[in-house]
Amino acid sequence: MLAAVDTLAPGEVSTYGEIGARVGAGPRQVGRVLAEVGHLTAWWRVVRADGSSHDPAASVPHWDAEGIPHNGRAVRWSDYPRES
Repeated sequence: MLAAVDTLAPGEVSTYGEIGARVGAGPRQVGRVLAEVGHLTAWWRVVRADGSSHDPAASVPHWDAEGIPHNGRAVRWSDYPRES
């Protein structure tokens, strides 16, 4: 799972579900792994389906540094270029 997160480039965001689909796991499993060892990767690039972070206060500085559009608690999907 961490390898899948590591493929996200700076400024790129994915959801727990999207990462899970790539590695054959559920979104909760992805969340559990990131909760335990997420510090080893760019955890702030993985968010909930609604764009929110499990820790907005810690995510916002990373989002700002990478130019990820957000409202202070969640990625603004409407302003984020995503594949459909």
